[in-house]
Amino acid sequence: MNRKRVVTIVAYAIILVLAATLTGCSVHSQAIAEHANDQGISSQEIGWIEQAAPKKTTAVPKRPRKLLVFNLAIGYRHSSIPYAARALEVMGQKTGAFEVIQSEDMSVFLPENINKFDAVCLNSSSQLDFSDPNLRRGLMGFVKAGGGLVGIHGATNNFRNWPEAAEMLGGIFDGHPWHAQGRWTVKIEDPDHSLMAAFKNRFADVVDVGDPNRAIVASFKATTFRINDEIYRIKPVNLRKNCRVLMGLDMTDVVNSGAEGVRPTDEDIPISWVRTFGKGRVFYCSFGHNHHVFRNSAILQHLLDGIRFALADLPADTMVLPKCR
Repeated sequence: MNRKRVVTIVAYAIILVLAATLTGCSVHSQAIAEHANDQGISSQEIGWIEQAAPKKTTAVPKRPRKLLVFNLAIGYRHSSIPYAARALEVMGQKTGAFEVIQSEDMSVFLPENINKFDAVCLNSSSQLDFSDPNLRRGLMGFVKAGGGLVGIHGATNNFRNWPEAAEMLGGIFDGHPWHAQGRWTVKIEDPDHSLMAAFKNRFADVVDVGDPNRAIVASFKATTFRINDEIYRIKPVNLRKNCRVLMGLDMTDVVNSGAEGVRPTDEDIPISWVRTFGKGRVFYCSFGHNHHVFRNSAILQHLLDGIRFALADLPADTMVLPKCR
């Protein structure tokens, strides 16, 4: 390479560095957008998520927290996984409540690795292989000793061959007659619960900020709302015995009860719940199939509060309640 070419390359590099320094914010935003596009998320969608994400928490962290967001799906892989992961990152950064570390490596569940975190979020992960007893020992020991477990949407499609973990989470995925194209009525069973504050007095204005013509949540009546998302039927593993259910499908609604594939036994369809397990805390929410769910302010607040509970930074009542009729 001749001397003139070397000088040209060096000069060009210096110009790039100066440009990055002088336009740091723009370069940073572009990097975020490019990262989002790599995950199938547009820069516009990132903006919607950032707009909807809560700006502050309802409780000050007791200490810096680390949340493991586990995105591996061995079975069906939801296209919403990167949307949920990005929403959790944004909420952690905006509120200072926690730092997100993402992974798809099962070895993260080994005792020496999982104990570096304060809580684990199974982000629509499915059919995870916990056949290795060391992985089982890691996750189970982590929660029993005081760690947190968060499940989003497809997280209940795990633990079919691990009954203790299925009971820890509350149940197993058992179909979804309430498909992603429908609008389903949700009943808030525990409206005064601390993790349901996001929905209180907000039914009229909680809409999809990215697409006003397809409101996720619309004004309906005092303790119910409608959502455009895929809702899971859960095969409970002592769910009502161990968990405090916060909301579920309103099966008195003729649209819900008349969905194709609904069974005569589909009378109790929990959507969101909390429980204690050993010294640990578990939070699960069935919402999260459709991308636009993760740019809804009320749902993001609900997820944030559930995560804060799992991190032991937001107190929440876990006393079991009878099924709401």
